[in-house]
Amino acid sequence: MCRTVKDNRFTSLGSPKRVWAIPAIHGEIDRLAAIHDALLDQIAPGDRIIYLGNYIGYGDRAVECIDEILAFRRLVLAQPAMMAHDIVYLRGTQEEMWQKLLQLPFAPNPADILLWMLGNGLSGTLYAYGLSPHDGIEACRMGVMGLTKWTAKIREAVRQHPGHEIFGTQLLRAAHTDTMSEYPMLFVHAGLDSQKNLNDQHDNFWWAGRQFEAIDAPYDPFCKVVRGYDPDHRGLKMNCVTATIDDGCGFGGPLVCAGFDRAGETFEMLEA
Repeated sequence: MCRTVKDNRFTSLGSPKRVWAIPAIHGEIDRLAAIHDALLDQIAPGDRIIYLGNYIGYGDRAVECIDEILAFRRLVLAQPAMMAHDIVYLRGTQEEMWQKLLQLPFAPNPADILLWMLGNGLSGTLYAYGLSPHDGIEACRMGVMGLTKWTAKIREAVRQHPGHEIFGTQLLRAAHTDTMSEYPMLFVHAGLDSQKNLNDQHDNFWWAGRQFEAIDAPYDPFCKVVRGYDPDHRGLKMNCVTATIDDGCGFGGPLVCAGFDRAGETFEMLEA
């Protein structure tokens, strides 16, 4: 049975000539800037650019990274015939955790949740915005009122950087090329449950990364599923039905940008 795509948290890339996919960045601003420089020389009308999440996390230059993404967007849109819908941003595990951070006052065990998130990349992002993780731990001890004040401070810190708050509200769960095209492709952050409809994936896009390796047949109606983050950091891996383009950026590896043509083939791999 064909899996339909209805949720407005997904977007169609249409039938582009080429798709340039950028995987997890983890605050590696210098690598991102180098990829952007190389990509600016390559993009052409009819192309799409998709970022696959985890712009922040682990590194302490998250603010600079988002600034770079926003600046590059302006450069791309200044190119002849490039349109706003030519650039798409997915939500990664780090961005999902950041949203959960803002909901801590309503969490049943906020201290446990915060400590887990701090140990999984969130600490560096807080420092990047001039915030202290220790203040968050102390806020947990103070209860709902303390957490409410601390998360309000987080929101205000983000607002000090033009475009950051709006950027966080524009992140999508997944994107795909036209399902009626020659070779439809689905782009996700880390994973999905191949037994579930796209509309029923919920948190699987962020937390089902270890199920991705088990996909051994096309995820109908798509011929290939491309992801940008492997939680086990096993490097680039591509086959007939899936592609992992995370080469370990933020964990000692380079940042790559994979160019896919209409037939789903990788015609270019930029690296920084």
